[in-house]
Amino acid sequence: MKLLVVEDNHALVANLFAYFEARGHVLDAAPDGVTGLRLAADHHYDAIVLDWALPRMEGVRVLQELRQSVRKGVPVLMLTAKGETADKVEALRLGADDYLVKPFDLAELEARLLAQVRRASGRVTDARLQVCDLVLDLSTAEVTRGARPIALQPATRRLLEVLMRASPALVPRNRLEDALWGDDPPDRDLLRSQMHLLRRAIDAPFSCKLLHTVARVGYRLAAMPGPDDGEDT
Repeated sequence: MKLLVVEDNHALVANLFAYFEARGHVLDAAPDGVTGLRLAADHHYDAIVLDWALPRMEGVRVLQELRQSVRKGVPVLMLTAKGETADKVEALRLGADDYLVKPFDLAELEARLLAQVRRASGRVTDARLQVCDLVLDLSTAEVTRGARPIALQPATRRLLEVLMRASPALVPRNRLEDALWGDDPPDRDLLRSQMHLLRRAIDAPFSCKLLHTVARVGYRLAAMPGPDDGEDT
């Protein structure tokens, strides 16, 4: 799953990242409602974990805006200390798909999110991206090429998802960097090493190369005639 966590409790966010990334999921975080709404509008997420009490824009307002936008179908789980029945009813009435009260069990949160993603993929779209014989299952985060499973780290898998969604178009370097690091890119050129890992995983064992470099511009994922440049520039 690719998740957006909109939560201003930094310790809680750190716990969520540690648990979910260790289980192969990909996460983005927003510390306030305005940033969360912007990220939700600009990127695809399988589900959103949304706190109720947020700086700059409350969670229920974010929820209302989401349900009126192009992301209206994304599953939203409200995560909050408000445990009264009236609060739960209000969140569900405004469009939340689920509601979990703090403190909570991380395994239960994961199970609830996976259930919501399965329901959403069944009623909205096929939760699979495919380029040639390369497949990314968005609901399970599994990657295969042909009949062969491919193991990817969360950051590398996020790059693959961006490239697959854009395929066969060229994806500029800055867009890929934004997908990994947002507004805080590293000082060193770490994108090159991530793309090297991705190329080695999805192309090295196969005769047909899918990942192509356009020097100093970006990358393209597509089955293209001719030799691959093999560069990670």
